[in-house]
Amino acid sequence: MKTTMMMLMVALASFGVMVPAQQSTHAQEAKARWDRLCQIRQDKFDLILPEAMRENDIDMWLVVQRQGNHDPLWEDLGRGYTSSIGYYIFTDRGDRRIERAAFGVGGGMLEGCPSYDIVEGSVDLAAFVAERDPERIGVNKSASIGAADGLSYTEHQHLVDTLGDEYASRLVSAEKLVSDFRSRRTALEIIAFGEAVEYTRRIWERALSNEVITPGVTTLADVAWWIWDRALERGMDSAFDMPSVYITGPDGIVAVSDDHIIQRGDVLMIDGGICQLNFCPDIKRIAYVLEEGETRVPDGIQHAFDQAVKVRAMFERTFRAGLTAGELWEELNSNVDAMDGFRIMEEFNRPYDGDSTDVIIGAHSVGNLGHGVGPSAAYFHPLRMTYEIRPTNLFSIEFFAYTPVPEWDGRKLRVPFEDNAIVTERGLEWIYPKKQRILTIR
Repeated sequence: MKTTMMMLMVALASFGVMVPAQQSTHAQEAKARWDRLCQIRQDKFDLILPEAMRENDIDMWLVVQRQGNHDPLWEDLGRGYTSSIGYYIFTDRGDRRIERAAFGVGGGMLEGCPSYDIVEGSVDLAAFVAERDPERIGVNKSASIGAADGLSYTEHQHLVDTLGDEYASRLVSAEKLVSDFRSRRTALEIIAFGEAVEYTRRIWERALSNEVITPGVTTLADVAWWIWDRALERGMDSAFDMPSVYITGPDGIVAVSDDHIIQRGDVLMIDGGICQLNFCPDIKRIAYVLEEGETRVPDGIQHAFDQAVKVRAMFERTFRAGLTAGELWEELNSNVDAMDGFRIMEEFNRPYDGDSTDVIIGAHSVGNLGHGVGPSAAYFHPLRMTYEIRPTNLFSIEFFAYTPVPEWDGRKLRVPFEDNAIVTERGLEWIYPKKQRILTIR
């Protein structure tokens, strides 16, 4: 018992969590996590929410949820138990700070964190809104961003019926407000996300080693379930359900997280992230399983990796705030095409014939979700391509580079690069060690 407790105390201390000796370890960790999320919430409400509401001309942000149907931002807004129907209401009344009210939502976690000015069991919603008389009432409905689409059809009808025609006509989508509120980061958020992604990196690199893998014996599913066990040990979750553990061969992806047995000569990838607190990273790692007698990665596979490193270096020179994500995406594509021996692909997983290294770019928002809600320089997030990149935005620097491998008779190896970084006034900065090499499994 003492040994287990000591191990947990050391682990928590490694993430900067102070552990008093007299408390139970479970209470220590639960309270430490709650304290940090409480501070993040207060900072977000104080520092981010006013600018997000005012930039988007939202006078009142009205978030509705019912028992058993939490809004996707439930954790961000303070959690709490909803007995029937609950509202988080944020009103810009012209002061420096935004008025915050929670009605029909309560409990120790929400009420113990002094984030709200008003916490009450019920409200005359029509009277509350009429007294504040907002011109534009933002609600969480969106055709493009799932995390901003928490308002159900029946909840929307409830608002229309309760508010009456005058105020119901003022309801607008809060999708851009949600994007700005979530994707602009406070200092403690950056620290917490950095811890989550660093833990993910360590687990990915342990998983792609002989600690976990015995060639000819271990399956892809064995590796994925081992990762799940490591997450459960810390009370964490996965960003994308089952972690993607897969093999890439001369003909593309061979198998993903199934009973396929890992063999010598395989090129292995892991994609996903382990969530901590309210933060979910999204990173990849690559490994090669050495053949008998081999001591290093074959030259052709190493060259393919080195070609991808050149693309990442271009990202580091190019990425910056002040552009829309779409403008940046166009510039990144243009820069790839200008590199000797490189071409931008038009379709995912459709490399060209010939000797070129073919690249497709999908640098997306990350943070609270593996695929976040902020600006994204990614073809699969068209709306978020229109959003401006701002300092403190977290990005998953993701791209795929396809390079011919002589050992595969010139067929192309897909090398996926993905690491998470923050945009600052200086450009792109890594918040943990980026991928530097192909890992090897003996």
